[in-house]
Amino acid sequence: MAITMSTSTSEGEILTIKQVADYLKVTERTIYRLAAAKKIPAFKVGGTWRFSRADLDNWIKQQSMEGLDTGRNGDDAAKGQSNNGERK
Repeated sequence: MAITMSTSTSEGEILTIKQVADYLKVTERTIYRLAAAKKIPAFKVGGTWRFSRADLDNWIKQQSMEGLDTGRNGDDAAKGQSNNGERK
């Protein structure tokens, strides 16, 4: 018996380390490190890491927005730093 998931069901989908690594195009080791450091939304079930797809999607959006903000702030900081003459 095959089980298919509709788009609305995938919002509540729970993923494994391997699935998250594939989804984010990184190694499983990277996902372990991020989860252990609480830098990615995760929880443990019976000692194994699990991830909510909806939480991951929200986390990805948040990371994207922070990257844009950091890029803008970084440019301003670099301009300010060169104007101060502290570093050349």
